Amino acid sequence: MYDVVARCAAEAKRAAPSLATASAAAVDAALVAMADRLTVARDRVLAANAEDIRAAEQDGMSAGLLDRLRITEERLSGMAEQLRLLAAADHPEREVPVAELDGGLRLVERRRPVGVLGANYEARPNVTVDVASQLVKSRNAGVLRTGSAALGSATALLDEVIAPGLRAAGLDPALIQLVPSADRQAASALVALPDLVPLVILRGSGESTRELSRLAAGHGVRTLAHADGGGVLYIDPAADQDKAYELIAAGLDRLGVCNRLNLLLLPESSFAEWLPGVRAVLDKAGVTASLPPHDHPIGYEWALDADQEATVTIAPVENAARAAELANEETSGLAAGIVTEDAEAAEAFLAGYTGTGVFWNATTRLLDGFKLLGVPETGINIDRVPGPRGPVTYGDLCLRQYAVLPADRLD
Repeated sequence: MYDVVARCAAEAKRAAPSLATASAAAVDAALVAMADRLTVARDRVLAANAEDIRAAEQDGMSAGLLDRLRITEERLSGMAEQLRLLAAADHPEREVPVAELDGGLRLVERRRPVGVLGANYEARPNVTVDVASQLVKSRNAGVLRTGSAALGSATALLDEVIAPGLRAAGLDPALIQLVPSADRQAASALVALPDLVPLVILRGSGESTRELSRLAAGHGVRTLAHADGGGVLYIDPAADQDKAYELIAAGLDRLGVCNRLNLLLLPESSFAEWLPGVRAVLDKAGVTASLPPHDHPIGYEWALDADQEATVTIAPVENAARAAELANEETSGLAAGIVTEDAEAAEAFLAGYTGTGVFWNATTRLLDGFKLLGVPETGINIDRVPGPRGPVTYGDLCLRQYAVLPADRLD
């Protein structure tokens, strides 16, 4: 399996320089061509996805994972729309002036492609297009690997949409490779090729993604990992009741996604008063409340529990500052929000929460590259270190290079 992945990586590396020097017009034309192909090849893509869905249902896949796996007519149209928006988005500046230096010199910051990026993801075939398009826009080649559940759909998207789109724009279709095997060892191989694939995007949830991150570190491969999620919502005593109920419902429109409502914090002083109305909202959404005393960690991510994904943890908390502190200590740090009409309480929560996204009177479902930034994302990075954090998009997939040049050279 190592050899299979290495061959894909070598092909991508061979093609990568041609993308680095391609014109912006050619890059954007490829994305538009992919959007067109989603219409032309719609029936073939949907048929491949239907086969994946049938097989997954026979294997007993949970409803939440099936929702991630399914490509509908509406979702296909959404994918095409996102491709067109990405094509219309500005390209990052390749060179940015920084300062004038002594001796007739000037400092500029250059942004260069990484070269070849890997991406590992499971039952989300739309990620095939999301990541491939982000790589093309950022002028990086890529090696994609998905699991058995989505491999048929991903193959159809590569063969019918991505490769023809690249070819139509005069770009090498070898730029985007898909590992033609669902063998789990392919994921391990992808993070073990530092000379070919120095950076790998890991999209998934749970211990398997964390294990791949550890394995990558041992091989000297950097990762942008998205292993954990779970949105937090704190209802402040000064919350508008109707708004609170609306945001609870909005956070539960899809249960198998990372930014869904996972932990609901209610004011300790009025916990009993809030509870009946909250439970009515949950009942309408078909979601069960996990109430104290809990027999699980407060931040337990229900989206990863195939048997109990339709669950939200509810807990009392003293105030906004403590709610932010609890979200920091007990959850992944993905996203947390407060519902309140009290600006002082909101500021305490905003100042206290250190995760990648914080929200005031808004749902954590908005923590998404497309919803926030208008372009698809490669994933959401929750690392507590400098660098790309939160939704990672094409503008983040570059290397910074400082160049010192003669001041009179302005080209």
